[in-house]
Amino acid sequence: MKLLLLGTSGYHPNDRRQTACMMLPELGVVLDAGSAMYRVREHLTTDTLDIFLTHAHLDHIVGLTYMFDVLHGRKMKRVTVHGEKAKLAAVRKHLFSELLFPVDPPFEMQEIEQKSKLPDNGILTHFPLSHPGGSLGFRLDWPDRSLAYITDTTATQDADYVDKIRGVDLLIHECHFGDDMPEQAVLTGHSCLTPVAEVAAAAGVGRLVLVHINPLLSNDVELGVAGARRIFPEIEIGVDRMEIDF
Repeated sequence: MKLLLLGTSGYHPNDRRQTACMMLPELGVVLDAGSAMYRVREHLTTDTLDIFLTHAHLDHIVGLTYMFDVLHGRKMKRVTVHGEKAKLAAVRKHLFSELLFPVDPPFEMQEIEQKSKLPDNGILTHFPLSHPGGSLGFRLDWPDRSLAYITDTTATQDADYVDKIRGVDLLIHECHFGDDMPEQAVLTGHSCLTPVAEVAAAAGVGRLVLVHINPLLSNDVELGVAGARRIFPEIEIGVDRMEIDF
């Protein structure tokens, strides 16, 4: 199975990265709808599309306003945006306010189920993360593989979500900061590098890929991943359009 990292920046895009959007093209499943959402059109081959939102901060939902172009010329049986009830209400009221976006969006919204069925006998489960305004973490399981998507939280190896992701083959985890800004990470509800590596080690995951990278970094070396490999060797920084087989 293939996971596409369509957007790997946090907060805002830069010349190298768009904001959060991950896609399982074979299944028609998207995790978050940041500014990279327009790229879904290039990879959409299914006649259904399920978009799962972790929360409703703008860098994770702005791409919902791109859906007319994403779906242009496509005959879709169903397009559904899944999220917490209050977050979907905020999206409907604010993002699609007549003063901001005067046309109804071309999809339905549905409160996320605790266990959402995925194609190929998969299940997506969600759990709360600590973040201003609240966020969700996702775990996706199939009979022969698994992945977790953790974004917008402050990583600690004793966080409640560590048990939820234990043993996954692939962990996609936010890492907005290096280790030089721990106070800012706590203030904004984001993660520094070393704690993320410690989470991966504590959870016994197979592979760790970092996303939600600080857009102010001029290059990936500034994040300091080489040192974190002493804690968890199988770590790398995700980049836009990266394809991951798992």
